[in-house]
Amino acid sequence: MKRLLVLAASALALAAAPASAQDIAITNATVAIGDGSDPVENATVVIRGGKVVAAGPGVAVPAGIPTVDGSGTWVTPGLVATVTTLGISDVSGVSESNDIRAGDSPFSAALDVAPIINPKSQHIAVHRAAGITRAATMTMPSASIFGGQGAIIDLGDDASPVTRQRAFQTVALGETGARLSGGSRASAHALFRNALREATRLGEDARIPGRSSRGAPVTTGDDVPIDPRLAGGASEREGDVLLTRFDAAALVPVVRGEQPLYVLVERASDIRSVLNLKREFPRLDLVIVGASEGWLMAREIAAAGVPVIADGLDDLPQSFEELAATQSNIGRMVKAGVTVAINAAAMENPRNLNQYAGNLVALSRMPGADGLSWGEAFASISSVPARISGLGGRAGVLAPGAMGDVVVWDGDPLELGSVPTRVFIDGVEQPLENHQSRLRDRYRDLDESRLPEAYDW
Repeated sequence: MKRLLVLAASALALAAAPASAQDIAITNATVAIGDGSDPVENATVVIRGGKVVAAGPGVAVPAGIPTVDGSGTWVTPGLVATVTTLGISDVSGVSESNDIRAGDSPFSAALDVAPIINPKSQHIAVHRAAGITRAATMTMPSASIFGGQGAIIDLGDDASPVTRQRAFQTVALGETGARLSGGSRASAHALFRNALREATRLGEDARIPGRSSRGAPVTTGDDVPIDPRLAGGASEREGDVLLTRFDAAALVPVVRGEQPLYVLVERASDIRSVLNLKREFPRLDLVIVGASEGWLMAREIAAAGVPVIADGLDDLPQSFEELAATQSNIGRMVKAGVTVAINAAAMENPRNLNQYAGNLVALSRMPGADGLSWGEAFASISSVPARISGLGGRAGVLAPGAMGDVVVWDGDPLELGSVPTRVFIDGVEQPLENHQSRLRDRYRDLDESRLPEAYDW
């Protein structure tokens, strides 16, 4: 009996242990590095110890590494999705399973998505099977113009999805910001600037990081300790305040330039106002999200060095702030020198990213339109969003030392009919089965003789 218990305990321990990284070489494949260059044929990718060792033509396979013939397949880095809600919603129409918005919360900027991500969410499983290996996930502004602190996650089949917590802060201006702040863009900007000034004041007050007589240190950013006064109530701070003590503390890393600020705007004039913020708050690390009219401000955005996350399928206006929307938006911004990552219009469904990228390749062949080359399009869903997310050189690219996030496709990944056949995250091969694939398999060859008689009508 004792031996059976020991064996059972060992089996449970093995089941709970994370899968180990695999050493593998894939040869004779068409390989896309993800750095903006065109794919190359008859190339090799080597993964060892959870990292990419080498990728490209003429790569020698180290002795002892298992080799797979990739003839007829394409090998790419894993796709990187930005501005998603992966892992925080199961059924969007069922509030109990939907943590995307917190409209009744007393907090806004202090909201932290990292503790609530569900690694077993079917949305994660479905998108892993679509070739997405990393994502930025976030709650949406709802109680205030601030949406809270997003996280960078991996889509691996394990219990530790968070790659980096509190990776960025989100704020909505434009029409959404106006609605959330009282009905006018003027109110949104007043609230926004007041919040940044409050955070600046708090940051200046906490000149000496560490502990004090008031108790344990508060943390902001990546667990950087700051003076506990940042967690004090309004009575402990001078002047009029509009933010809760925790919301104000959460914005300190933003005004210090230690945490990127994702600003949701569409209209050209709103984009101009965002760029002008750098004059008043020079340390801000800005990222523009949306930018349907970004092409009208392309030169200014490029000159400011501010990256953009734009909808890859914005071709018609859906609101008054998108009157100049065009599908050539991304191509024109890239042509002007703007760093642009493609975003999925539906945040909970970024598995269409490669389709949007493929559309922009096709658009480049249309007279009068501005699209992207194949290499540029693929980079906009791999290395560029990785760079914006703070993973530059480590994800979204097949470069020596990069994370072993590798996807094997049965064809050109920017063609609508191509699908992943194998997915590796940190060198660990991932299961591709999910609820949707099980439903497909269940009903693909359904034995109709077993259906109730009513189905014959």
